[in-house]
Amino acid sequence: MDFDESDHADTSQVEDRRGAGGGGLGGLRGGGIAVGAGGLGVVGLIITVLLSFLGNGAGGIPGFDPNSVSNIDATGSAATPASEISTSCTGATASSDNAQFISCVNTNIQNFWTKLFADSGQQYTETKLVLFTQGTQSGCGQASSETGPFYCPADQKVYIDLDFFKVLASQLGGPNTDFAQAYVLAHEIGHHLQTILGTESQVRDAQQRNPSQRNSLSVRLELQADCYAGVWGKSAFDAGKVDDAEISDALDAAASVGDDRIQKTTTGRVNPESFTHGTSAQRQSWFRKGFDTGDPDVCDTFSGGI
Repeated sequence: MDFDESDHADTSQVEDRRGAGGGGLGGLRGGGIAVGAGGLGVVGLIITVLLSFLGNGAGGIPGFDPNSVSNIDATGSAATPASEISTSCTGATASSDNAQFISCVNTNIQNFWTKLFADSGQQYTETKLVLFTQGTQSGCGQASSETGPFYCPADQKVYIDLDFFKVLASQLGGPNTDFAQAYVLAHEIGHHLQTILGTESQVRDAQQRNPSQRNSLSVRLELQADCYAGVWGKSAFDAGKVDDAEISDALDAAASVGDDRIQKTTTGRVNPESFTHGTSAQRQSWFRKGFDTGDPDVCDTFSGGI
């Protein structure tokens, strides 16, 4: 991504918990289930980290009042300022300073959704980006570095251990480039949209009423978050911050975390009945749909086929 002097990171949106410890392998609990992590029951770092990014939540139907969900800090802890992260985004890249870069991307994504909501007469509630190493406490329970990036609806925060991107590249061949990392963050913030729009809770209820539909609803959630990521990607492309090659990186990253590709890589077999996140082709398709239109209204993954 090409940041310039007009771009600045809002570090008030970031909690920098790197080096704060809080390790341990306690799993994320239910009752506020993290979207993108937890409850995997899979042994091994690569399977756990990559499947966790895919998510195990439910999706939503667009059009709910974004003011219907309050901004909850379920941990009861005060925000930790990201005092060591530069607010300047000029020349920021993932390779030069990963924390600075992802903080700049975070601000860009949230500014985009703030404006889009305002243009439609609604209010966007910012999510916090929590950077951590080893482990940390979330509103959805204890998270470790093995959890991978996830969004916790209970405290409305995105959690990322930046080392995840190395795993993505080394284990599944996903690109560890600027916009590939931006796609991962945009996807997680897409889950935040589902929470503040009221869609996450709607589908949680639907999953409880119809357990046989749990996996298919989860797939539709993940694809909607990919579509929302594409909508933001379109804005970054139109602003000249990304180019065609970087959009290809995002599509490659989406493909690398498809259910079919991960299952084939980690087990040698593909079991469509167990899919909870979408195939590589589906994830690419919905990111592309959001990107091609720049319109979140096309991201209704709950009507018709996917």
